[in-house]
Amino acid sequence: MKPRITVITLGVDDLERALQFYRDGLGFPTQGIIGKEFEHGAVAFFDLQAGLKLAIWNRKDLAHEAKVPLTASSPTEFTIGHNVPSKEEVDEVMEQAKQAGAIITDPAHETFWGGYSGHFQDPDGHLWEVVWNPDWESIE
Repeated sequence: MKPRITVITLGVDDLERALQFYRDGLGFPTQGIIGKEFEHGAVAFFDLQAGLKLAIWNRKDLAHEAKVPLTASSPTEFTIGHNVPSKEEVDEVMEQAKQAGAIITDPAHETFWGGYSGHFQDPDGHLWEVVWNPDWESIE
């Protein structure tokens, strides 16, 4: 299998609330919710970097599509890493997320490995890490 991840889909409890958080709060570009005319089809896509999109889809519809039981969500199943080119931008993004309604679980700080990072949860509890890594090439 060649690594060709093009869409990361997050299951959400309230599609409108999640749309507002990502579009209005974080400023992610989107055409809004599409597919409302289909049962289990309402979804919103956000453009990230070239070749990668973030999708939000109601958790119950995602469970239906994948044919798995709907279970309780857990914020510790994975994190989404958002890498930025400076410590200052970590602080800026963390503040933007907070203003958008995120819960700051781990304020930005120097890390044990020499970087700088913080964590927040979106309105559905998905865990994001905003991080500056001095060992990675310049990230734009």
